Amino acid sequence: MKQDGDAASGLPVCFVSSHEGFLGSIKKLIKDFVVTEIDIHGQQVNTAASAPAPHCSEEVSSRCKEEAEEHHAFSADCRFDLTISSPDSLDLSMILGQAVSEQLEQFVVSLRDDVMEDEGETPGNKELSLGSFTDKYQRANVHRAVRHRFPFLMTVTIQPEIRVREDPDYRELSQLVTEEEAEDFFRFIDAKVQDSSYTFHPDENKEHRTAVHHFLNRRFGKLVETKSFGEQERTAISVRLRERGRPKKRTADERREEDVYTAFTLCKENLETLEAISYMAATLGVLPSDFTYAGIKDKRAVTYQSMVVKKVLPQRLMEKRAEFEKRGMRLSQIRSVAEPLTLGRLQGNHFDLVVRNVRPHAVDDAHTSAEKQRHIASLVEEALENVKARGFVNYYGPQRFGTGQGVQSDHVGLALLQEDMVTAVRLFFSPEDGDDPPSQAKRHFLQTDNAKESLALMPVSKARERLMLRALNRYGTGPEGCAKAWLSLPHGMRVFYPHAYCSRVWNEAVAHRLATLGHGVRQGDLVWMQGVVDNMDDNEESSTAKVHVVTEREEQQGVYSLAQVLLPMPGNTVKYPENAMGMWYRERLARDGLESCRFRVGSLKMNLPGCYRPMLANLCNLRYQLQTKEEGAGGGEVLTLNFDLDSSCYATICLREIMKCDP
Repeated sequence: MKQDGDAASGLPVCFVSSHEGFLGSIKKLIKDFVVTEIDIHGQQVNTAASAPAPHCSEEVSSRCKEEAEEHHAFSADCRFDLTISSPDSLDLSMILGQAVSEQLEQFVVSLRDDVMEDEGETPGNKELSLGSFTDKYQRANVHRAVRHRFPFLMTVTIQPEIRVREDPDYRELSQLVTEEEAEDFFRFIDAKVQDSSYTFHPDENKEHRTAVHHFLNRRFGKLVETKSFGEQERTAISVRLRERGRPKKRTADERREEDVYTAFTLCKENLETLEAISYMAATLGVLPSDFTYAGIKDKRAVTYQSMVVKKVLPQRLMEKRAEFEKRGMRLSQIRSVAEPLTLGRLQGNHFDLVVRNVRPHAVDDAHTSAEKQRHIASLVEEALENVKARGFVNYYGPQRFGTGQGVQSDHVGLALLQEDMVTAVRLFFSPEDGDDPPSQAKRHFLQTDNAKESLALMPVSKARERLMLRALNRYGTGPEGCAKAWLSLPHGMRVFYPHAYCSRVWNEAVAHRLATLGHGVRQGDLVWMQGVVDNMDDNEESSTAKVHVVTEREEQQGVYSLAQVLLPMPGNTVKYPENAMGMWYRERLARDGLESCRFRVGSLKMNLPGCYRPMLANLCNLRYQLQTKEEGAGGGEVLTLNFDLDSSCYATICLREIMKCDP
């Protein structure tokens, strides 16, 4: 085991092999880093036959159902669900085009300015055209996304044009209740979920409650029924959708489109998974949440992954393939299936990598070109055979924390766990060193505290930042306003930051464990019980039942290997090692003021149960080739690598162990 201090990436430098390693460059070209998902049948998704569907057999179906039930805030192997679940996160610029989207933003700002000037008087007759949409799916998506994002607007279709104006009913209700309640009520009305209800805040003023009742019955009496319940100052108004009798009979086409699931393999280049989904959703006229997938893939790479979209027929997806290709996405193996995918429903990933300009760490004293090549070949062979035999430290990779950022995601996550919302917001808006538009907007916010001006400077493509700035503009930059700003992000985006903090602690824990307790299995370590083959659970009862504490006798007899040892990701359902590492965890969390942290942030609706992660990971099916390239082809020694990793393992971390440096 070797430990040298901190790497440039901020990750601990702790290795399990003592070979020398070598230098080299990865991701020089996008095609140098190819990631292909391996499905639950062990097939690479770009070559697997299209016949098997997610419901191939009763046994597989049962297993998938169990996996889905066990998958909560933390997934079985500590991945997190970034599925965009509401139109809040749908980038309207994808649907409307950037120019119209910016016009809509300005239109909303002008309406707000009018409200402030008119002090609540009758609204004017301002309107904005969003353009013409000949595709009925796109029209439906525009209506839904705009009304959900801006509940105070009403959308009107004058076929095929869509126009927006302020909703006078919203203006009237917002004079009776808070704007937040008015927005939530209009989202409730727009959703029209059968048997659902909405409850306003308690109101001790009976006359005021009567005014609210009258307004609701006058404007929405055909849709809802209202009643007051509670006692004295806790009395509140509850609104319930009226029963609609027999549901409207859907046409055969409507039934087919509503119930259909279409699977496909997505190949993307230099594109984030969620960015690709947003574009496809906007083009097809569905929501991003209608897409399901097994895992998030790297941006700076060529990646192949399985996806399923609902409410879109295979024929329609095929018709859009040419349009998607213009955005760096290729769709193949399009076919009908019976159900969506679930996050984590994969065996792992296959990697095809190219390391360029391979050379020794030390100055090469070899005199001839042939001697240098033999020396490099010897270094590469020793490194790869060592890692093949011993595995590598299973660190979370730098992309977990945000590469190239001045303030990394784990710092934001710590502030959220400390429930310091203001600090978390200011860390979130820490600018990069450069002078690009996002950094300028962030810098302006930190210097002026003016969210409105910063929003005007922030590029439309920065969805998270714009959601936060809108909320800060509306609710202020104090503790309550900052909490509401975090709540404006979808849950998966919010929980990303505390997860990053917990991942940082795990990385430090594994480095400390190897440095202080070595490579043997020690009394008090945690291991999977023999015979247990499931991956990590986030369910308290099942996970603690499968985790075993190593006894003194088991340590002496060498019952377990280091590959079976687990370390916990901090959370509220995990147990900690019953040796020196347990104390290390307590002291580490206390150092950040989290000694009594319950890993729940109620104000942000976040719960972190924690999970377990093996200290070591292994690569499988390794193949490699070292070649000397001519100067015209990039020059130097070029190493081609092909291998498989389990899900939630990082190829960059594997390369780090092989090369003994940050690649």
